[in-house]
Amino acid sequence: MKEQTEMKQADINIHGTENITGAEAILKSLMEEGVDTIFGYPGGAIMPVYDKLMDYSHKLNHILTRHEQGAAHAAQAYAMVTGKPGVCFATSGPGATNLITGIANAYLDSVPVVFVTAQVVSSLIGTDAFQETDILGVSMPVTKWNCQVKKAEDIPATIARAFYIAKNGRPGPVLIDITKDAQFDKLNYKYKKCEYLRSYNPNIPLHKKAVESAAIMINHAEKPLILAGHGIQISGAEKELKAFAEKTGIPVAVTLLGISCFPADHRLYAGLLGMHGNYGPNVLTNQADLIIAIGMRFDDRVTGNLKKYAKQARIIHIDIDEAEFNKNVPVDLEIHNDARDVLEYLIPLTENKSYESWIREFRICDKIEYDKVIKPETNPEEGPILMGEVINTVSELTKGDAVIVTDVGQNQMAAARYYKFIHPGSFITSGGMGTMGFGLPATIGAKFGRPDKQVIGFTGDGGFQMTIQELGTILHHKLPVKLIVLNNGYLGMVRQWQDMFFKKRYASTELVNPDFVTIISGYGIPARRVIERADLKDSIAEMLGAEGPFILEIAIAKEGNVLPMIEPGASVSDITLNYKSPQ
Repeated sequence: MKEQTEMKQADINIHGTENITGAEAILKSLMEEGVDTIFGYPGGAIMPVYDKLMDYSHKLNHILTRHEQGAAHAAQAYAMVTGKPGVCFATSGPGATNLITGIANAYLDSVPVVFVTAQVVSSLIGTDAFQETDILGVSMPVTKWNCQVKKAEDIPATIARAFYIAKNGRPGPVLIDITKDAQFDKLNYKYKKCEYLRSYNPNIPLHKKAVESAAIMINHAEKPLILAGHGIQISGAEKELKAFAEKTGIPVAVTLLGISCFPADHRLYAGLLGMHGNYGPNVLTNQADLIIAIGMRFDDRVTGNLKKYAKQARIIHIDIDEAEFNKNVPVDLEIHNDARDVLEYLIPLTENKSYESWIREFRICDKIEYDKVIKPETNPEEGPILMGEVINTVSELTKGDAVIVTDVGQNQMAAARYYKFIHPGSFITSGGMGTMGFGLPATIGAKFGRPDKQVIGFTGDGGFQMTIQELGTILHHKLPVKLIVLNNGYLGMVRQWQDMFFKKRYASTELVNPDFVTIISGYGIPARRVIERADLKDSIAEMLGAEGPFILEIAIAKEGNVLPMIEPGASVSDITLNYKSPQ
């Protein structure tokens, strides 16, 4: 014991730095940044890191997924529910390239994830060595920043820089590629957090005059409308948004990734914007005289036909990313600042108002949508089970107090429409990338991030099979997640488009599915199949009451469509409420 102590002390030089390997430096640097959870998959080039990870298992919880893509999605969901950067490991070559979809997903949704990949030894780079891939070149278009490290001594500063870039300004994924020899080599380790980069300074002083101009515009508006996006949650401005809306009396509509930034039961909640959003906020966008867009980028799924979008309105755009201004929609006033900073300064400048007649127009639209779409979808009198009634039942039984994770497709749109989100950060989905297969691994990541919350995932039978191997991760870690597989025997959203726009020619969208319950049971996870409406509520209650993991497969209408819908090329005010499939 005495000899071991003397050897350890010998590794610390007179400057207070510790002589350790690059692999250990990676782990110690991550801990300096507050990391306690890592998602990943080992391989040859990253083996030194995984070997050293065994010595830190009491401080770092490594989640072994069953595919690198699953690790990437889980790390993103973890970041979204915790508000701190996710971390993901992968080896060189195919391990690194398997991350690309997950990296792109995080990039388009502005989520901070630090990806650490391994690379072949530096002397072999460029020789087409075994499992060598230029991951910097491959990932460059979908990372906020990437870097290759060939010397152990550069590891601490590079990781510090990576975390600074990932989480400051508009967040996003970064990638550090570290050669195998750099992991083996030793360095005199000392860590210093990065607090400033000359080449990247996102901390912009508040544009007070612009905010004051915005206040004047807001105080003189007659039909103002707030469009709240993901930037509200990224900046932690949910309380400020609520205070701003309540003081000014302005209704609040949300984007897909803005869901849960404003409570759905609030009197000023106008609903979901976009292609499958609510009737009122879409139609009335083209009647508002002032639009206050906060932390959103006027995505094509929100605007519909740009030539017909909000031509009558003056537009104030608040965003942390200057590149978003006038990119899609010309605006009258740009405020290039953090959303919370802007709202904190703006609230005292605005007048107390109430727009009762304007709010009444939203309620009229709500009634029209309820009668034509929502009531038939959530309270069907007969026929097969519908997506809307499943989501609505889950919402009622959880009272909106759950973290909801979705895959992509009809299940995503139904969950966005029919779950009543009350708490901030309670909706996790793939927005800009629209990645099928996101749901299952993201549910896992969300649960690791929020073990105190009921985490419920929704997926379709198509998306479920894209990452079904992650059931092994649930088994391995005995993770008490809940998952609902909405099985309609189709790639539902593609089939809907084929129904509406391709004369019902269902090309390669009908699925021949396996027995999901048998497969799930093979992973040691309780599962139940629901076919009859009479069993729906009790089965969901059984799932919610289970102490461990539980998965429901629910057979839903094979050819159900998600409505309303803004059809391609249509204006937001031309949203379709009713649609009859051609016979």
